[in-house]
Amino acid sequence: MYSNRKALHFARFISDIVLLVVSYNLALYLVKFDFQFVLKHQDVPAILFCLSVVWFYSSRITSLYDDFRTKDFSFELVPIMKNVITQAVASIIILFLLKDWDYSRSFVFLFSGFLFLSVAIQKYLYRKIFEELRRNGRNTRAMLIIGGGEVGINFYNSINDYKQAGYNILGVLDDKKVSYFGEKYLGTIDALNYVLSHNHVEEVVVALPNYASQRLEYVVNTCRNYATRVKIIPDYFKFLSEQYEVDKIDRYTIISLRKETVNELHWRLLKRGFDIAFTLMVFVFVFSWLLPLLTILQLILNPGPIFYKAIRWGRNGDSFYCYKFRSMKMAIAGSANTGVHHCTDKNDSRITGFGRLLRKLNLDELPQFINVLKGEMSIVGPRPHDELENIELKSKIKSYMLRHLVKPGITGWAQVNGFRGGTKDMNLMRKRTECDLWYLENWSFWLDIQIIFLTVWRMIKGDPNAY
Repeated sequence: MYSNRKALHFARFISDIVLLVVSYNLALYLVKFDFQFVLKHQDVPAILFCLSVVWFYSSRITSLYDDFRTKDFSFELVPIMKNVITQAVASIIILFLLKDWDYSRSFVFLFSGFLFLSVAIQKYLYRKIFEELRRNGRNTRAMLIIGGGEVGINFYNSINDYKQAGYNILGVLDDKKVSYFGEKYLGTIDALNYVLSHNHVEEVVVALPNYASQRLEYVVNTCRNYATRVKIIPDYFKFLSEQYEVDKIDRYTIISLRKETVNELHWRLLKRGFDIAFTLMVFVFVFSWLLPLLTILQLILNPGPIFYKAIRWGRNGDSFYCYKFRSMKMAIAGSANTGVHHCTDKNDSRITGFGRLLRKLNLDELPQFINVLKGEMSIVGPRPHDELENIELKSKIKSYMLRHLVKPGITGWAQVNGFRGGTKDMNLMRKRTECDLWYLENWSFWLDIQIIFLTVWRMIKGDPNAY
């Protein structure tokens, strides 16, 4: 199976190179709409060879050929975009060194555009083809799970939930019969030798408790006799996030429960720099005309204070005043300053007519750019909740307070995934928290850009939860 994956990786690389060659020549033709113009450039093969070498190395750096089968397609678009940008820069440098002035600036844009579209479409078709193959039991890996405890059950469910992951679970072995697995329970661990000898098992995943060291030794030695790969899920894995870190201090291996790339100094500086630059652009190009307009409309249609401020928790749980355009009636909006929690409903009578429009268009959040400039918030991050709501939820939702390890944001991963608007449903709040923690553990600068684009798209398309 490993050799098959290597062959598939190579096939994907070759198909990308073919698309690169086609995109280059098509862009070159469209510059003059003349085939003779394409044929007269004898240096094209050398240029394409250089660009192919650049693609080879950039694709490795950007992890273009990683396994994205359990992630949304938008995540696969990010490394594609990085590679296409690298190709555009490389082509500009190469053409400059060759001093070939026949190429116009439009050529680079055409080449980059064709390359991005063709590779993105190809990756999407690959994804759909393999998903269909796996649904039909093709292109799968035979797996045996050792251990039917909590970790084993959770892993078993994860594999079954992600059929597109391409695993076929032959069964589960455990010294204690576990009825949960039904026919998939194949017997005790001592039956491992029989199972391996009568079935083609490519991977054995051990999910035993840490104290079962003798059984683990037996499993490893038995699998060696059948040249079967063994993978181990530590019993303490249930405490780890998806993105944990392994470090060494002297000769000791240290495992951090979660990776916090966003809190590393150089990334914090980049995120802060982007926040400031983006906010200044908003003030210059949006606030300069929109703020006076909204102020006038607010005074006419919603008499009273234009803004209101409410106590919210920021990074490390530090409280601050969060600013918004007032969208509720005077008595209700005034109580927000006292910390009284009011969860809004879809047809909430407390919201004014103009306030409902502000909320629908997300304009009520615009003053929070002031919080961004003050360093209390970021453009992207978990949405700040009411102070009393935080106190209530931290005792009801597991790991809820971890969302405060990063600055709150004007928009966030939970919001672009549909978890927006007021709710009293605890299950929805748990899902929001899961999204916030996922953002913390998987943060990248490109993820922030992706969330901003998705936020704008939802504003244009209309969000049913915006009320």
